[in-house]
Amino acid sequence: MSLAAALCYGSQGGGAALAFHRQVDAYDTDSLIGALGELRRFLGGQKATLLWDGLPAHRSKAMRAWLGRQRSWLVVEPLPGYAPELNPVEALWSNLKGVELANLAGDTLNDVITAAERGIQRIRATHHLAYSFLRHSGLSLW
Repeated sequence: MSLAAALCYGSQGGGAALAFHRQVDAYDTDSLIGALGELRRFLGGQKATLLWDGLPAHRSKAMRAWLGRQRSWLVVEPLPGYAPELNPVEALWSNLKGVELANLAGDTLNDVITAAERGIQRIRATHHLAYSFLRHSGLSLW
């Protein structure tokens, strides 16, 4: 199972939201494009700036071409290499691994999926968490 997440500041400067995507296989360019399409729907078509690490699928020719066609709503800024502390999603994964997935020895993949989804729901329900992950990375709209 692979997970993708986006932490989003509120468009009016208040709060934060968590967009979450999962799939059975590893992400590739096509599946990431699909996840970004879902992110656009999640955001209600609002403009977004996406901070991305150096995953090869983020830099493929097909991804660059697709991103070039999305400039009306999406700007992509690369994160520097070897700087996970600047990526707020890393704090999200750490929190999830430290609570729901800590010492989990599920009998099936579905056990792991259920635990991960329970953690995502906990983070979404604890409104200050998503915001704190963004703030901890030093990212700000202002």
